[in-house]
Amino acid sequence: MGKSGRTATLCGAAIAASLAMAAAPAMAQQPIKVGLLEDVSGDIALMGKPKLNGSQLAAEEINAAGGIMGRKIELIHLDPQMDNARYQEFARRLLQRDKVDVLIGGITSASREAIRPIVNRTDVPYFYTNQYEGGVCDASTISIGAVPEQQFSTLIPWMTETFGKKVYTIAADYNFGQISAEWTRDLMKKLGGQVVGEEFIPLGVSQFGQTIQNIQRANPDWIMTLNVGASQDSFFEQAAAAKLSIPMGSSIKVMLGFEHKRFPPPALAKMHATANWFEEIDTPAATDFKKRWRAKFPNEAYINDMGYNAYTALFMYKTLVEKAKSTKKADLRKVIATGEACIDAPEGKICIDPKSQHTSHHMRLIGVNPDHSVRVIKDFGLIKPYWLGEIGCDLTKKDPKEQYTPTSLPKK
Repeated sequence: MGKSGRTATLCGAAIAASLAMAAAPAMAQQPIKVGLLEDVSGDIALMGKPKLNGSQLAAEEINAAGGIMGRKIELIHLDPQMDNARYQEFARRLLQRDKVDVLIGGITSASREAIRPIVNRTDVPYFYTNQYEGGVCDASTISIGAVPEQQFSTLIPWMTETFGKKVYTIAADYNFGQISAEWTRDLMKKLGGQVVGEEFIPLGVSQFGQTIQNIQRANPDWIMTLNVGASQDSFFEQAAAAKLSIPMGSSIKVMLGFEHKRFPPPALAKMHATANWFEEIDTPAATDFKKRWRAKFPNEAYINDMGYNAYTALFMYKTLVEKAKSTKKADLRKVIATGEACIDAPEGKICIDPKSQHTSHHMRLIGVNPDHSVRVIKDFGLIKPYWLGEIGCDLTKKDPKEQYTPTSLPKK
């Protein structure tokens, strides 16, 4: 090579290096795009609006503290209005057009299952922030909410021992209600109990006269209430009017739909639930969190479990990205695999389990009093999401992308 050619090459290298140095600060300033799919209109909007608020509060706090690796969070929210076709359309839009770095949201399990295959074709992680029926073993999905081994495995034995071995289940007619009812059947059988009645109710149904008569005839010791949405919650007022004074248990009532605030006493009296978060938690960390939330959203009816989980999800994402020094799903999963994906949340320290990518939670059994105040009956402490690991889900070794139930287990 001649001298002039070498000079040209060196000049070109110098120019490229200069351009790269100039681009680095600009790159650092590009926002981290967070795609949100939250229902803030329709039958479950009362649960979805706190989720959006939780994400907004977390983004504001993270950005005020310097962002994530010096990059601010940009929230891009779309409202699917509880329509699964919209969920799919909007997920593609956020992933393909908006090029989001992470996808968060979905309320119903049906919405989660609608978008999970779409996310699986990308390098983008998906955070599902709701309590749910459990069982998803999918490397793209990080579950923040509580699952049956944290809720049903604590609630059902206590309800059976306290009230009796006959239960009547009412549940929303989609995968959350169906699989949760399956968990109830499975655990009651192991406890020597009996499901004396079971009804699956389509979303949007608001008349429960026949259901109440069926419950009265079956004469259960307690009722498992897995009804979902504003319409189905009409059950509580109608049951109270019919003097159906039977103890109730649930994995979703009080902390998600804050029915004890929405309905006059004693409609929710005798309700019992196991929760990782409910607004009545009285600890210094919880009190500080509630104070900050109320300062931003003074008119919030109730800081529900969904809003809380949405808030903690962004802080968990921040921890993963900063430990991985990357937003790529594969790099975040390497951090999760170490077992050190943890944050100090308002409920206490929580961590993501490497095998299932579900989150440990501090669980409490709560009861609703006749005046609709809430009391803590039992503190179960920190419970890890152990069930998927027991049945063979190990995402550090294999990614089946499946959802398992108590009666359709994979081989170990």
